Amino acid sequence: MTSQAEFNYNRIAKAIAFIQEHFQEQPSLGEIAETIHVSPYHFQRLFTEWAGVSPKKFMQYISVEHAKQLLKQKGTTLADAAWETGFSGTGRLHDLFVGIEGMTPGEFKNGGENLHINYSFAESPFGKMIVASTEKGICHMSFMDNVQLAFNELKSRFPNAHYQQLLDKHQQDGLFIFQHDWSKLDQIKLHLNGTPFQLKVWETLLKIPMGSLVTYGDIAQKIEKPNASRAVGTAIGNNPVAFLIPCHRVIQSTGKIGGYMWGNTRKTAIIGWEAAQTDTHPEA
Repeated sequence: MTSQAEFNYNRIAKAIAFIQEHFQEQPSLGEIAETIHVSPYHFQRLFTEWAGVSPKKFMQYISVEHAKQLLKQKGTTLADAAWETGFSGTGRLHDLFVGIEGMTPGEFKNGGENLHINYSFAESPFGKMIVASTEKGICHMSFMDNVQLAFNELKSRFPNAHYQQLLDKHQQDGLFIFQHDWSKLDQIKLHLNGTPFQLKVWETLLKIPMGSLVTYGDIAQKIEKPNASRAVGTAIGNNPVAFLIPCHRVIQSTGKIGGYMWGNTRKTAIIGWEAAQTDTHPEA
């Protein structure tokens, strides 16, 4: 049975898809509301409750022009300064401390035979999620449309691990990010398996401030592999932890949103939602 939160996200996602397709036409509130079969008043209230800002304001956040403006503002000097602040900045995500531990070859040579993995299902502003953790931290987090398929994907990563459906503290700490309990973000721990190159890319993603966007080329420059944009894209595409490792903040150099393993509409929604959370003057 579909929950009310999931039902609302699906309606919002459909509205966002319509906005993306018709943005240059500047659709009215009524035209957007009609696509999900609700009144303009109800749509305004529903959308504002979900995003924290009005649909009009949100439309500005997710436009390609908005993405281009963000990139223009992040010239080399500004980008370097942002990177250098790392986790010590005053921004919300800069307060996030994530310990990345690469799992040892011994833990994975037999498909995670010695791993004990807890997993649970949770709601988010962007649909249902599956989140899994070892004793060291979160090892998997993914948006999902089907419970069984989501669990099968998790098992394919660690086919011989021991599984228990249990919400533990690591998972709770990770899910706090959706509840705006920013005081808990420094408690998030990740337990990742990847090549040294992948771990370096994922670690670099963690330093992108919330509400900001960078390009694949920016990431390649930061890890001192300026010609490795394609390899960076592949590493980002293998990100095992949705949202907490913010691969959604990486876009194409043209300003286009680009691909996302959990869907371009969801990526656009996340970018707009994060921009809304970091806006110091939200519109009612």
